[in-house]
Amino acid sequence: MFDVIGKRRWFFLISAIATIPGFIFILLGPITNGAAGLQFSIDFTGGTNWEIQFADPTVTGSQIKSALVDQGVTDASVIATSGGFYEIRSRQVALPPPAATPSPSIAPSGVASPGASAGTGASASPVPRASAGAAASASPGAGASASPGTSAAPNPSASGSPAPSASASPSASPAIGVGSTEPQLPTTGAFGKIATGLQKELGPIAAQRALSTVGPVISQELTQQAALLIVLGSIGILIWMTIRFHDVRFGATALVALVHDVLVLIGTFAILGTFFRVQIDALFVTAVLTVIGFSVHDTIVVYDRIRENRARHIGEPFDRIVNHSILQTFGRSINTSLTVIITLTALLLFGGAATTYFVLALVIGIVSGTYSSIFNASPLLVVWHNWDDRRRGRVATTGRPARRSAS
Repeated sequence: MFDVIGKRRWFFLISAIATIPGFIFILLGPITNGAAGLQFSIDFTGGTNWEIQFADPTVTGSQIKSALVDQGVTDASVIATSGGFYEIRSRQVALPPPAATPSPSIAPSGVASPGASAGTGASASPVPRASAGAAASASPGAGASASPGTSAAPNPSASGSPAPSASASPSASPAIGVGSTEPQLPTTGAFGKIATGLQKELGPIAAQRALSTVGPVISQELTQQAALLIVLGSIGILIWMTIRFHDVRFGATALVALVHDVLVLIGTFAILGTFFRVQIDALFVTAVLTVIGFSVHDTIVVYDRIRENRARHIGEPFDRIVNHSILQTFGRSINTSLTVIITLTALLLFGGAATTYFVLALVIGIVSGTYSSIFNASPLLVVWHNWDDRRRGRVATTGRPARRSAS
């Protein structure tokens, strides 16, 4: 029988090796002002997200990134998404200000004054009005009340200005709509210059799927909410497990295992961010919360068996009960985790690039969660129990009979 509890120091050492380097790289982030450590996406820092597709299908992400560097955008990340689109994220580029859209005012039918025709000259509708009289004759009864301004003579100011019309002529305004074939690319500001430069180097842009920006206020709120979710989730798990097992030690040791899993996951991405510039986004927070839930689920399975065996084997040393419980649930824990990891590995290998790091975070967290539930949480429970026994003078529960004093 394998003695997991007897070799707990080795398992604690493995956990220290897995967490300490990552923790160091996490601390390097604020020390180096973001040059090392965690690399945050625009979800947390604010910035611009632009998703485009080039007419040339041979254009690669590295070519786009090189072209962006030539345009002065050095911190952009380029990710290939579905349908041949590329997602460009940057913290340096601001969106151009929205163009002012005039609100057209249509005059009542049969009333056409010179002031109205002049006011509609700035309208975006391309339907020309040949003369005010022609417009008046199009409505019934207009000829009976024709004013001098509505004569049939051509009006130069009216004929050259587009005006809104109730006819069925299609509008050719550049507004984004269903069935639009031309991509509505930015033409002004910093992004307009970048779009022009990209098309000059890599060819025309065939389609634009998204162009959005995240302000610093929204990103700050998202960061606070992410931290609050993780803290509240951990506290809730501690309270619930303490109530469930009627012992604060079960909840506290499960929480320590959770901290271990979160440190391993965040520390790994801090290392990846330092050497490979991998960024974390809002999906990473979802991955962290998922890992927390999975780790707790696996820990509860072991703890439930410990509680059952304590009731069945009253008087047996606690460390032996815990070791039996770990071995009895070991196969279930490994099989459950293995099925999830096989599915995630398939997604990691054959899924889209947009979810690669999200799936990678889940794989790392689930492997760490399975390890911590078996080799960290339960051995920590034994360490705390033995310390409490020594403090209270109950040395007989360690598995060795207490020595009798010589008479």
